[in-house]
Parts: sequence; C-alpha cells; structure tokens
Amino acid sequence: MALESVAFNSASDKAERYRELVPQLVSLLDGEPDLIANLANISAALRECLPVASWVGFYLRRGDELVLGPFQGKVACVRIAFGRGVCGTAAAERRTIVVPDVEQFPGHIACDAGSRSEIVVPVMRGRAASQEVVAVLDVDSYELAAFDEVDAAWLGKVAEIAGALAW
Repeated sequence: MALESVAFNSASDKAERYRELVPQLVSLLDGEPDLIANLANISAALRECLPVASWVGFYLRRGDELVLGPFQGKVACVRIAFGRGVCGTAAAERRTIVVPDVEQFPGHIACDAGSRSEIVVPVMRGRAASQEVVAVLDVDSYELAAFDEVDAAWLGKVAEIAGALAW
C-alpha cells in the first residue's frame, strides 16, 4: 500500500497532518505481522509527515537499556541505559518528554551534534495496570522548540499503534 503524501504549510496544519496520517498508518500496518517491518514503515511515514524532523525512529527495550531499532536519519547511538538522556529518561519514567532545547536537558546524549529539540514517547504494551515499556519513539529536529503538545498527543497515538503490534 502506498502512503499518501501529507503536505502542510503552517503550524495550524499540524493536527490535520496527524489526523490524516494515523488512519493511513493503521491501514499500512494491517495484516503485516513483522514488528521490524512495521516499525520501519512507521518511521518512514512520520519522517514524511514531519519535515521539521531530522531523525525519527525507535529504540527497543532490551533489559534495562534501549537498543537502536528502525529509524530514518543519520547514524545514531546504538545503546542507551534506562534513565540516561531523553530516551532513557522517558523510558524509565514512562512518560512523554518534549525538549525545546536539548542543550538545556541535563545528560542529553548528542548522537547528532546538529540536533536542537526532541520529543520522546514511550511505547507501552499490556493492560493499564501492568503496562510495560517495550520501546520509545524518538523524534529530533535541527530547529529549536520544534515540538509541542500537539505532537505529544498525536505521537502518543502513534505509540499506541506501535504498542499494539506483535512484540
């Protein structure tokens, strides 16, 4: 299935882009059982949808660390300990973190020196009371303050879709 291009020209178009993207993702992933293929397609679709993004991808939980998974962008750090950097902190605290200026985040890990802002969303699996972090969705930008509460809400929906895949 081909993913339709979702174009936009202003910040006011952001929610609309996501509204169009989410059902396309659901359709794109429908019937495909391979986790890596699905995460790769989610990364590619998000990169197309978010031209402000310099890097989009997943880090997969392996014990008490995160290991690089499917992504779109420059080469990246391979392993991140829980509680370290934005990704490790989001995983350890089981919450979305929006960082307007990565230089202001204590312990930020600079995989790409050009990165200026970041959003990381935990991918959870299981029922509410017993949910576990299985991955994080990480999106970086070369622009300061590139992400906001609209991104957090919609990328949370994308993380829910990813969490429902066959892990």
